[in-house]
Parts: sequence; C-alpha cells; structure tokens
Amino acid sequence: MPAYKDETRNNWYCVFYFEDWNGERKKKMKRGFETKKAAQDWERQFLLQRAADTDMRFDKFVEQYIADRKDRLRENTWLTKEHIINTKILPYFKDRKLSEIQARDVIAWQNALMSAKDDRGKPYSSTYLKTVHNQLSAIFNHAVKYYNLRSNPAQTAGNMGSEKRQEMLFWTREEYAKFATAMMDKPRSFYAFEVLYWCGIREGELLALTPADFDLDKGTLSVTKSYQRL
Repeated sequence: MPAYKDETRNNWYCVFYFEDWNGERKKKMKRGFETKKAAQDWERQFLLQRAADTDMRFDKFVEQYIADRKDRLRENTWLTKEHIINTKILPYFKDRKLSEIQARDVIAWQNALMSAKDDRGKPYSSTYLKTVHNQLSAIFNHAVKYYNLRSNPAQTAGNMGSEKRQEMLFWTREEYAKFATAMMDKPRSFYAFEVLYWCGIREGELLALTPADFDLDKGTLSVTKSYQRL
C-alpha cells in the first residue's frame, strides 16, 4: 500500500483503485495525513470497510451473511433458514441497496406476505409469518452488529404474526408406570421409553445413542448428539 509525499503541503496522501459491488473499477484519493503510516492505515481501513459496504445490494449481503453463519448452524436448521430466505425474502429485497431499505419497505413486504396464500390456497399461519419476519430481522441485525449498518428496519417496523404457545402434557409417574407395564413384552420399545422418560431426552437424541454412550460401571449415559433426517 504505497503512500506519497505532497511536497507543496508537506503532508502525505494515498491514491489507489478498488472495485465496487458492481465490479466497476474506481479511483480513490485521500490527502492531508501527517505521516506515511497514517495514509497507509487509512487506505487499509477503507478497503476493509469496502468489503462490507452497506451500499451493496441486499442479495450480495445475504451471500456474506450465509458465509458468516451457515457453518455455525446445524444442517437442518440452516435448510429451514435457506428456504425462507430464498422464497420469502430475496424475491422482494434482492435488488435493493442494503442501506436504503426502510421500515416502510418492510411493512409493505409484511402486508404482501399476510395477503399471500400457500400452495394449498390458505393464508400463512401467524406463527410462520413471525418466523419469516424474525429471519429478515436476523439478517439486518447481522449487518448492524458486524458491518456498521446504522439500524435494523425490520425491528423498527415491528413484527408480524404471533407465536402460539401450545400446552405440553406430561405423564405422571403413576400414568407412566401403567404404560411401562403394558410395554414390557416388547423389550426394545420398553427400554427406549425407559430412557426417554427417566432421562428426559428428546427422540432424536435417543435414536443417536450408541453402546459407547453407556457407562454401566459408573451408571451414566452421555447424550452428545442427535439423529437427523434431511
């Protein structure tokens, strides 16, 4: 990263080329640095910021979001996110500049989704609408936290839909004992339900267990993974 001395003004300046998000080559010059190192540092920081310029198109930022987040999530979790992004978010926002999307744009997007129908001709459930909005908000939050976007327009617009909390039913010990007694003539099923009930693990965690997870001497069970079908 070269820097140059301005003999007339007795200070330093940098001049260099960079590519914007449209692939166009542009020239940049900055004057008035007291030292050569200060000019070089400014150029370096400018190029780093350009790599995450919030003037980029929304679909280009989504590519960066995917690169940042995909490997941190379980595959089935990511597939759900990816489907929502590709079918419910990108078609509306992909050509807009990230920094120019306002709360009013998010509200218009919400209204379009709330009036849309699924493949069966039915409106999307309020729970699903809330999930879709949360994904859009997560993308903007990522831009705010790591790429200097000023604010999250999805947060300003407010959520759509609502989350319906379903009542969970539990067997009492006496109820389970009656069930277990009826299952004793089916050993594999009986032991599976014994582990589920007394250890409180999930079905996927049960299906992923191997003999190495059981320590019969210590009387312990290690639950470290979950079974998934994609």
